[in-house]
Amino acid sequence: METDAIVIGAGAVGLACAAALARAGHETLVLESALAIGTGTSARNSEVIHAGLYYPTGSLRHRLCVAGRRKLYQWNTERGVPYRKTGKLIVGTSDAQIPRMKALFDQGIRNGVEGLHFLTGTEAMAMEPNLTCTAAVLSEETGILDSHAYMLSLQGELEDHGGAVVIGAPVTTIEILPDGRFCLDVGGTEPVRITTRILINSAGLYAVRIARDMQGYQPELIPYFTLAKGNYFSCLTKPAFSRLIYPAPVEGGLGVHITLDLSGRMRFGPDVEWLGHDDPDRIDYTVDISRADSFYDAVRQYWPDLPDGAIAADYSGCRPKLSAPGEAAADFRIDGPELHGHAGLVHLFGIESPGLTSSLAIAEDVIGRLSGKS
Repeated sequence: METDAIVIGAGAVGLACAAALARAGHETLVLESALAIGTGTSARNSEVIHAGLYYPTGSLRHRLCVAGRRKLYQWNTERGVPYRKTGKLIVGTSDAQIPRMKALFDQGIRNGVEGLHFLTGTEAMAMEPNLTCTAAVLSEETGILDSHAYMLSLQGELEDHGGAVVIGAPVTTIEILPDGRFCLDVGGTEPVRITTRILINSAGLYAVRIARDMQGYQPELIPYFTLAKGNYFSCLTKPAFSRLIYPAPVEGGLGVHITLDLSGRMRFGPDVEWLGHDDPDRIDYTVDISRADSFYDAVRQYWPDLPDGAIAADYSGCRPKLSAPGEAAADFRIDGPELHGHAGLVHLFGIESPGLTSSLAIAEDVIGRLSGKS
């Protein structure tokens, strides 16, 4: 077989890239090793639409989050994808944390994030009476969405423009041919060999492995990679907050926060559990109930009235980390022809939070790199 473009991975980012390629007139296939779309990191997260205030100014995570969030709200509105702009309070729980809240607010302003307000503890607690804090940053643009409905809308956009998703189709080998095309051996119930001019590696947790196994690709360009698991617990009480509640950020993540789903149910998480390896096949997604004690401790810093027995193990996810424990969080890696010299090839490495929010902007960036405009 031969096609114009192949995207490896049918998560939110891969589907967004595929839809953009198909819209641009390319015959596009998405190859997904699982038996459904969006079963990896795209389905195992907080389903939060991030505003873009945390990330270093000018980084890909900053620029693509802010642009992606704006595009995502418009996309959801136009296509009927369920979402709600809930707003979020990021809270400090001691006087010592007030400067951190102010620094976070200033970072958001530098990043051009709309709807940010620095609040005293009194002002924040007036908005959320169950909250205890000394200062807070209100982000009005933060929201939540139905991530699966969003991915189905991307799949629909792809198919409306002649593309297709092939599930149960693991890529076993990739070879860069002398003429610059890419030859892929694809397993599954009906193994096939496909050649393509455009190849997007959006395999999420497996993206580094895909690059390592690509014959003819420069190994020195492949980044360091490790895994960090995030556990979630559900809350068995009635919702105590109308907004998302986040603590000050911690190493490796944004801290154990309170999120809401579209029905108003509260959940806690994720924490950060460094796994110490880079093999996605070894991930155990079981939530260890013994971790509940640390969740009680974390949440009671800002919700001291959380009752005993109110936490139940829910689900977990895993982040593809390009930085080791103790290091500053790495930026997204979007490695296009300008880096490696292979026309038509883009690797997406370390696409963790805010990847879901950024997905439409990432797709636009990928198209730009393929055309030499990024």
